[in-house]
Amino acid sequence: MELAYWIVGGLLALFYLYAGGKKAVQSKERLRPMMGWVDTIPMPLVRAIGALEVAGALGLILPPLTGIAPGLAVAAAAGLVLIQVGGIVTHVSRGEARLIGLNIGLLVAAGVAVWLGTVWL
Repeated sequence: MELAYWIVGGLLALFYLYAGGKKAVQSKERLRPMMGWVDTIPMPLVRAIGALEVAGALGLILPPLTGIAPGLAVAAAAGLVLIQVGGIVTHVSRGEARLIGLNIGLLVAAGVAVWLGTVWL
């Protein structure tokens, strides 16, 4: 279970560090080609989502790695589940239901990280 957690958690962390970092620092114009929804969401909220994604990525890795409050990894994974629920709701409300495949995949992966974290940590 430990190896499975590190694989799932590591892949999620890499994805969220990249995607969250982009949301946290790039302009709306640079984000628009990949994330059309940024036109309807205020940029401070986009930045907050990016910061939460980066925090979630760090929360998946640092607590179990250092042994300091490893249960926080479960909370981080649960937070990433909630972020994806919000992403799915946003896409569906914009009539973009065909674009939720990645969101569902990330939701499932974060859910698996929650389960693995509760079993292993």
